[in-house]
Amino acid sequence: MKKLNVAIIGQGRSGRDIHGSYFKGEKNTLYNVVAVVDYDERRRNRALEEYPGCSVHAVHAELYGREDIDLVINATFSNNHYQVTKDLLEHGFNVVVEKPFARSRYECDTLIKLAEDKGLVLAVFQQSFLAPYYIRAKELIENGTLGDIKQIDITFNSFSRRWDWQTTQVKMGGNIYNTGPHPIGFALGFLDFAEDYKIIYSKLDRCLNSGDSDDYAKIIMTAPGKPLIDVEVTSIDSFPAKHIKILGTKGTYQSTPSEYELKYIVDGENPPQALVLDPLQDENGYPIYCKEDLIKHEEKGEHSGTAFDTGKESFYEMVYERIVNGTPLTVTPKHAAMVISVIEEVHAANPLPLIYTED
Repeated sequence: MKKLNVAIIGQGRSGRDIHGSYFKGEKNTLYNVVAVVDYDERRRNRALEEYPGCSVHAVHAELYGREDIDLVINATFSNNHYQVTKDLLEHGFNVVVEKPFARSRYECDTLIKLAEDKGLVLAVFQQSFLAPYYIRAKELIENGTLGDIKQIDITFNSFSRRWDWQTTQVKMGGNIYNTGPHPIGFALGFLDFAEDYKIIYSKLDRCLNSGDSDDYAKIIMTAPGKPLIDVEVTSIDSFPAKHIKILGTKGTYQSTPSEYELKYIVDGENPPQALVLDPLQDENGYPIYCKEDLIKHEEKGEHSGTAFDTGKESFYEMVYERIVNGTPLTVTPKHAAMVISVIEEVHAANPLPLIYTED
């Protein structure tokens, strides 16, 4: 099987510890890392050891003109995603860009059109769409196990503080730009990426971080004929709920990335109760409440992987198939652009004071 040559821009938490760990791992049989870009000399020297035979560069412009690179991974600072991806596409490279895709829907659409016009592959690293716990949730909704879905809670909460660049607005930090693409992506996925979705309520706030970006986010959204979706991404929750909880007319599913539980009823096993309009009472005339033991089915189990192993591997297999065989992406740039539309709208409705700049 032909291997594709890859360049990675950035050797931080994402470029090295997420993307790089895949490329260096045993599961990778599809790619060779031939170039690494980072402004930090120590990281460039480390890359020479970790990716034998690669070249190292201080700026991504040094990649221009190379014909031996099949794919470039853009793992730069979030506020650089748009411009660096645009530069790479203009110079003829296929690109995987980290989330968030860009700052605005306009920027996303610009990149999508540029890639289409040049016949290049553009993919956004939202590998959580390929995580087993999300896929399982979608299956349960689609096969009717949970009945008519009324509400879905998506919770990516913790109790923690940050004081790095991810806490500044100027670098596109904050919970909903950083972590938010995962739960917001799930929310849109559960709404079948309906173009007529609407945000019913949103709130952003700053609580514990050292910067000026949000670390509290609440978003409630829906679409015609779809369930209510409640998204939380907060850093002040000492008792976080499971990542996904689905409430349907036949049962409930709740799941972390690694394990799940499911409780539901089956048609025909619990015949309808006849309506009684008079006050309920026992044989002695004492008042009683509606109470019965429903026949329920319960499941508990573990998922076969997470977004950061199975999801990541599936994502890069998908990108490989797109580049080599022209197979359509299942995690599309359009879907990632819709995520940014939600984030952009929520920021516009909840502006936080801008305190820090890059000057």
